[in-house]
Amino acid sequence: MAHKVCLIRGDGTGPELVSAVETILNAAKVNIDWIEVEAGLKCVEAGKPIVPDETIAKIAEVGVGLKAPMTTPIGKGSVSPNVTLRKRLELYACVRPVFSLPGVETPFKNLDIVIFRENTEDLYAQIEYMCTEKVAHSVKVISESGSERIIRAAFEYARKNGRKKVVGVHKANIMKVADGMFLRVFKKVAEEYPDIESWDNIVDNQCMQLVTRWSIYDMLVTLNLYGDIMSDLAAGMMGGLGVAPGANYGKDCALFEAVHGSAPKYTGMNKVNPTALLLSATMMLEHLGEHDAKANVEGALKATLMKGVKTYDLGGSATTSGFAEAVASEMKG
Repeated sequence: MAHKVCLIRGDGTGPELVSAVETILNAAKVNIDWIEVEAGLKCVEAGKPIVPDETIAKIAEVGVGLKAPMTTPIGKGSVSPNVTLRKRLELYACVRPVFSLPGVETPFKNLDIVIFRENTEDLYAQIEYMCTEKVAHSVKVISESGSERIIRAAFEYARKNGRKKVVGVHKANIMKVADGMFLRVFKKVAEEYPDIESWDNIVDNQCMQLVTRWSIYDMLVTLNLYGDIMSDLAAGMMGGLGVAPGANYGKDCALFEAVHGSAPKYTGMNKVNPTALLLSATMMLEHLGEHDAKANVEGALKATLMKGVKTYDLGGSATTSGFAEAVASEMKG
């Protein structure tokens, strides 16, 4: 029986990346019924919302989606399509695994960290206005319920996946009300998981420790803005945004995405690395219960990288499609 999955092909290089991932998933013999939906720049140019209502409705109905990068028009007043999807589908947990890949050289060895980022609140609530002609206000929204659900999700993930430590990251020394609430909730929830070691760090200190003492960290859980910054920092540690996967989970829905941009200047050049979208797709396979296929794809990817087949961002010369074909050829079965 086929898995129904909504597919957003995205803007810029997005369609090329999707084609590469389709090549690999077909080689893995995963039976997926792709349901294509629209979002992004093409919708805006056609006079539609950047994420049409029918797209939201279909993803909510199906419950699973894979999304290529999209472009947010600059200077045209359009909201981010990514933020729109997360808010309207209540995808409150952004999960970013950070791990070392064979053949991808970085100064950071033996990386193995999972970052849980609250995905719907904080400054990303997009409540902004001009207080005067020369003063802008942007409202930071933190709720007890929003904090608890992301923190609890992190601890539940740790328990389910054999993770031993969860660190709460905040700036409660300065934002004593908003971040103070998050910290209080973190400490309260942590008491319910005595089998998991926990402590908290101030975000600037945490960023420093990520690049100096990364081996002591297992899982981080944090607010939206800090999570955005730290997860991209961590992506750089594993080799760049071209290899960094991401997933967004809600109560009844999950959306998997490459977290880098649409790279419009490379559109049609068959150049961009499909690894980030591919690894996001393997997170989707795990969500769908296709554990053997996930292991097969990841094993083929690692074998390809170890043979030195890489795209330009990793110092290689492989094209997007050529890299996909190389991974597909390494598939078992």
